[in-house]
Amino acid sequence: MRLLPHKDPLVCQEVVELVTDYLEGALSRRERRRFEAHLADCPHCTEYLAQMRATIRLTGQLEPGDLSPEMSDDLGEIFRRWRDDVG
Repeated sequence: MRLLPHKDPLVCQEVVELVTDYLEGALSRRERRRFEAHLADCPHCTEYLAQMRATIRLTGQLEPGDLSPEMSDDLGEIFRRWRDDVG
């Protein structure tokens, strides 16, 4: 989780960086309020959050057989790169 200065309002880039923590309920109460205050005034970030929720909902419905072999290979490669970057 990324910590931000507590008194300044969030900007769009910070919302994008925090959206996963927000969706997972990992933000502190203060950060959640700041996040939601930004959403109240920013239709672009509100739409981005809606798109992220839709993506999560739709990808949760995928079955391995839904992917072509190329898509499966591509996703495997993306995961391996991510894992190498994080670990």
